[in-house]
Amino acid sequence: MADGITVRFLGDFGPFSRMGKSIGYQITVGNSRFLLDCGAPLFQQIGGHGLKEIKGLILTHCHDDHKRWFTDLSLFSLYAPDVAQRIFFMTSEDVHAELVKAACPSLDRSLSPDAKRVIDIPFADYIDYRIIGPRARYRIAACSEKNSREGFSIIDSNGDTVGPEQAKVIISQKTGRPRMLFRDPELREWVEPESFYDFSSDIFYETEKNRYVDPEGFTIQALKAPVWHGISAMGIVVKTTQETLVFTSDTNHNKELWEQLAGEKRPQLLSMTRDAFAAASVIHGDINDYIERTWSEQRYREAVHAFQDGIVIHDVSSRNSVVHTDYDKLSKTVLRREKVILTHSPDRITSAWTLGDTEKTFKIQGGEFFEVVGGDLCRMDADIYHREAGRYFVGYRNECGSHSICEKNGLLALTAGDIPQGSRVLFRVDLYEDIGGKYYPALKDGQARYVKRPDGKVEVHVFTRDGSSGSVVEPIQRSLA
Repeated sequence: MADGITVRFLGDFGPFSRMGKSIGYQITVGNSRFLLDCGAPLFQQIGGHGLKEIKGLILTHCHDDHKRWFTDLSLFSLYAPDVAQRIFFMTSEDVHAELVKAACPSLDRSLSPDAKRVIDIPFADYIDYRIIGPRARYRIAACSEKNSREGFSIIDSNGDTVGPEQAKVIISQKTGRPRMLFRDPELREWVEPESFYDFSSDIFYETEKNRYVDPEGFTIQALKAPVWHGISAMGIVVKTTQETLVFTSDTNHNKELWEQLAGEKRPQLLSMTRDAFAAASVIHGDINDYIERTWSEQRYREAVHAFQDGIVIHDVSSRNSVVHTDYDKLSKTVLRREKVILTHSPDRITSAWTLGDTEKTFKIQGGEFFEVVGGDLCRMDADIYHREAGRYFVGYRNECGSHSICEKNGLLALTAGDIPQGSRVLFRVDLYEDIGGKYYPALKDGQARYVKRPDGKVEVHVFTRDGSSGSVVEPIQRSLA
């Protein structure tokens, strides 16, 4: 069996970053390599030859910063002369359906080999799709006008139409999107099943949970309960005999919020009589006027316990992001700092939790994680982590240190000068710039900058009006930082 789980960060900047590269990771267990999301520039980060060694792609949701290179990867798999197979692609049923709608306009037509005809190309010619997570027992089906005046109905897994006493279609007046309203048989309340039920539910989902089992002995399974992002989305759990990696993707992780989602019953705001509502199969309006509860108690329990045994890669934002986890709300999560690597962070952030960074590689071994630096596994033991303008810094406490760590309204800031108004100083640190996992004293001269050469050595460049000069510098030992 392979030794641990290795995660290479191909890109982990926020969706509106000036640094680009968006979101993408390479997960390696033994000789099996998978891409987790493909928002990062794959051909720049991995290259065509590297992509040929990828066993499969896992996609968490359809926001562009997570799937931006999907169509390019699909075209590469079809047209590259020495690629013999379609992309082995895994995601949940809902995300797959959304991706087909988003990607097909770029993929479903091309020219014939002689360039004389426009031909149709089915999505399946690009993709070897494998579902992870269970299939739904009920779905919205489009009907012909002969069968339904409204054009939609709810059908079960046998293809039989479900009556309005059990499920209804709500068509948004704002977007025209049909969404399902479902009557939970236990609570006897109307809910949106995609949001209400966890994958563990046998009321709405089939019992087969469709885990992927790799020949090398590890598993990949879909995670839904703690993922709360608005659109169809999922996380994943990778398990070996000794390790568990939990990747939540974009989510609003807030235990207080989750308790409210599961605990609050809302009154329906019907725009019709109760009898008319009971008889209606299709309603035009806002589904939130009809939903009585957002989450099930089962989903809440699964969300709280989803992280107990694993190392977690979790997205973070600054404040009031709504669809991500705000840094100042981390204390309201069920995450443990020593088990978490924060990702998808803003261009500038100061964190007491370990930050990921593009081109960093981590290894999960047993119940711990380490940074891979050369052939060594190094602990992330800094007191503070800081990213700014594409550069990565670590700070270690020293009462005579050159920089102060300040706090204001739950957010941290790093400063070498005046303390921001309204902030309080927590402690001082010695600051080091992290380049390729090696530490160099932070430069005080604003005209100087570290530059990594193609041979891996690092030079400090000093810029003046007359030009620049550079000299090789050696890193300090991480253990002495």
